[in-house]
Amino acid sequence: MAIRVFLTLLLFLSSAILSFSLYEDQAGLTDWHQRYIGKVKHAVFHTQKTGRKRVIVSTEENVVASLDLRHGEIFWRHVLGTKDAIDGVGIALGKYVITLSSEGSALRAWNLPDGQMVWETSLHTAQHSKSLLSVPINLKVDKDYPIIVFGGGYLHAVSAIDGEVLWKKDFTAEGFEVQRVLQPPGSSIIYVLGFINSSEAVVYQIDSKIGEVVAQKSMVFPGGFSGEISSVSSDKVVVLDSTRSILVTIGFIDGGISFQKTPISDLVEDSGKAEILSALLSNMLAVKVNKRTLFVKVGGEGKLEVVDSLSDETAMSDSLPVADDQEAFASVHHEGSKIHLMVKLVNELDNVLLKETIQMDQHRGRVHKVFMNNYIRTDRSNGFRALIVMEDHSLLLLQQGAIVWSREEGLASVTDVTTAELPLGKDGVSVAKVEHTLFEWLKGHVLKLKGSLLLASPEDVVAIQELRVKSSGKNKLTRDHNGFRKLILALTRPGKLFALHTGDGRIVWSMLLKSPSNSQACERPNGISLYQWQVPHHHAMDENPSVLVVGKCGSDSSAPGVLSFVDVYTGKEISSSDIGHSVVQVMPLPFTDSTEQRLHLIADTVGHVHLYPKTSEALSIFQREFQNVYWYTVEADDGIIRGHVMKGSCSGETADEYCFTTRELWTVVFPSESEKIISTLTRKPNEVVHTQAKVNADQDLLYKYVSRNLLFVATVSPKGAGEIGSVTPEESSLVVYLIDTITGRILHRLSHQGCQGPVHAVFSENWVVYHYFNLRAHKYEVTVVEIYDQSRAENKNVWKLILGKHNLTAPITSYSRPEVFTKSQSYFFAQSVKTIAVTSTAKGITSKQLLIGTIGDQILALDKRFVDPRRTLNPSQAEKEEGIIPLTDTLPIIPQAYVTHSHKVEGLRGIVTAPSKLESTTHVFAYGVDLFYTRLAPSKTYDSLTDDFSYALLLITIVALVAAIYITWVLSEKKELSEKWR
Repeated sequence: MAIRVFLTLLLFLSSAILSFSLYEDQAGLTDWHQRYIGKVKHAVFHTQKTGRKRVIVSTEENVVASLDLRHGEIFWRHVLGTKDAIDGVGIALGKYVITLSSEGSALRAWNLPDGQMVWETSLHTAQHSKSLLSVPINLKVDKDYPIIVFGGGYLHAVSAIDGEVLWKKDFTAEGFEVQRVLQPPGSSIIYVLGFINSSEAVVYQIDSKIGEVVAQKSMVFPGGFSGEISSVSSDKVVVLDSTRSILVTIGFIDGGISFQKTPISDLVEDSGKAEILSALLSNMLAVKVNKRTLFVKVGGEGKLEVVDSLSDETAMSDSLPVADDQEAFASVHHEGSKIHLMVKLVNELDNVLLKETIQMDQHRGRVHKVFMNNYIRTDRSNGFRALIVMEDHSLLLLQQGAIVWSREEGLASVTDVTTAELPLGKDGVSVAKVEHTLFEWLKGHVLKLKGSLLLASPEDVVAIQELRVKSSGKNKLTRDHNGFRKLILALTRPGKLFALHTGDGRIVWSMLLKSPSNSQACERPNGISLYQWQVPHHHAMDENPSVLVVGKCGSDSSAPGVLSFVDVYTGKEISSSDIGHSVVQVMPLPFTDSTEQRLHLIADTVGHVHLYPKTSEALSIFQREFQNVYWYTVEADDGIIRGHVMKGSCSGETADEYCFTTRELWTVVFPSESEKIISTLTRKPNEVVHTQAKVNADQDLLYKYVSRNLLFVATVSPKGAGEIGSVTPEESSLVVYLIDTITGRILHRLSHQGCQGPVHAVFSENWVVYHYFNLRAHKYEVTVVEIYDQSRAENKNVWKLILGKHNLTAPITSYSRPEVFTKSQSYFFAQSVKTIAVTSTAKGITSKQLLIGTIGDQILALDKRFVDPRRTLNPSQAEKEEGIIPLTDTLPIIPQAYVTHSHKVEGLRGIVTAPSKLESTTHVFAYGVDLFYTRLAPSKTYDSLTDDFSYALLLITIVALVAAIYITWVLSEKKELSEKWR
């Protein structure tokens, strides 16, 4: 009886523990997902009385989205392909969002409320040209007002209802480039204005119903045109001549064409080259001259007159109609921490409808774009809201003198990522805080106990989730003993550096890279890369860690570089400098000075390298290792890889003692007629390898060839460098190399006939895994290559290794010809791949997983054992004990292995991993248009308990077991005594 009671109690407690093992309530505890859209380039407001107020936007990341005007949230969005750039967006019939993309070849209609695609039309194009989209403002469902599209030399009229092509006009033979399509209100005749060879203006009058050309006029302008064209009215446009010093007003009244020239010097003194801004204003245009924006009014006969001017940092919106047949526009400029918004009437610039100054919480750079919308207030007056795009790509909505909402869209264009530790927590805790913490601890465990015993109410379940998130401490700004709390430092394309907290993904701080000089040539440098600069250890904890941001002033390879040093804890710029030379390659060295600053070499375009930091201590450290510094450069277009070594100090008047010359040590030249470099890869410089020895199933030792100087190179036949399927299997071959970057020696070469790129690879320890396409099998393949050191083949005794009898301390040099052998294996893989990464842990003991970014913008975790080259069809018992999986021709895709779960990292571009202090756990951060973070334990959390482990339930279980044992003992004693009395 007692044993039965004990087993019943134990079964109940076990079932209670299992019933609390839920997955739904754990969602979001160790991962987060953030959705973005990118830098906005087109915006159309939809603010009718019925339905939600929204703004339709298209971005530089090829995203079309609908945003809530109240909160800035995403109603819906679609991320188009990388080669499907959006050329224009509009709203047709009041219910369809129209997008034109792919240089005028793809026209789509999306349902306005939910974003579902209504129709898609592929338009015929024959050549590369400027694309235009003209959506009629008329909201009636009538085919008399089609959508006019120009692209690839063809003009199309498309029905807004079903996407049917009503007619098309071929302009390819004439070389006619359409610049503007104008349709007077209430008229079925459209005016198509364009240029032939940038010197002849042509105007077509076309019946929009049938596509018939009603009239055609042309006129040659001596000298030609250039730049942007501005439509100022239904019968006039203004364009610059080829010298950009004369404004030409083109009038096309009653089918005729007239030119009227106005030199810029007649409008402003000390004039230079002008630029017409893209803002559409009624009877007015905006011209940028000498870093000033001029408002030029266009008279009835084409006469131009300057009526106002603004500073260069001012952005303007298109004009929109307001009351009494008047039009207004908005101008916005940024000054320090303030934004100045002004709304004026186009025809009466002195009449200011709105003037507001808005305080901004942080520096975002200049205002790049402005989109204005008006609404009717409760007092029947006009109200205005402005959607502005800042230099850091952030998106802000201004209304009633405040920032209603903002979106950090710069995070959609992350270019480089690194991680950093948080500061240590402060010692000392008050008694009140201890008592409060103890109370919260008891309360939390009581709630957890109720949940374990299935006695929790819905309110208790919510409280359990809140306490779990709060008690986890994942959002604190101090480091934890497990290393779960870190800072993710992300550098974006506009040169803004963000620090994200791994706990919830919030922005701890952000800093926009700026030029240290006041030169006009480099007002805002572009960020290139991010490096660890100073990581203080325990003997230098008074110093905050810092990172190095490398930028350059312009897109040219010879553009001067800029260095910025940023404090990781505060986000403040410690210092910055114009380095006075170009930046081709940045090489972190494995040396630090007494303040833990890492030495870096920066190579320029003239073959010199420069040492940083520029201190005497750094110089002395570098000179001691002068002869041991090697690096390589890859010239992919020319098919050349060069190895370099230090030569001596630079000479010349501008050279300093931190500048050094180099000499070429070796060169590998790939034949251009048969091979083209498409991918190169090296190991992570900070990767930790736990052991170099590997015991196989035969109890033999295999020594990994672990070298930081190995370079993986993939080449493909020149014909096979195009899209997949563009060549036959006989015309394409893929060749991979493993090259020693010290000597230039090719250690291994592997050829794949009938295969094609793109190649995505990952390099870790002594193995490389790469993904490509097999043209013969019409499938994707994954190949693994492991390289081993044959020179230690005689050291095969495991007991000698265990007892430390092997001579593993003998120096190894790349100049001694290595005796290596390789093992390789290929597998089919069912999906296309965007990127591949590998997990990394603190000591390198934990099993590794491949993190594969699939074409579906998700991340698949694949155990490294699946790509083990030693897999066989029938593994022996010893091989099974080692963990070798039976060989299959295809790698498995397990739905539960997607670490992103149901989320998609749209536009996935990269995956970054970083170790935590716990050996079992690794940080994973993925970036693209979206951001995603999670923690992985490839071999499970063998070195820690889970966050939701119930200590109270464990205590109750122990007490119950002790009580059951005592009761059983008492009952047993009574039974034994009663048997003796018989």
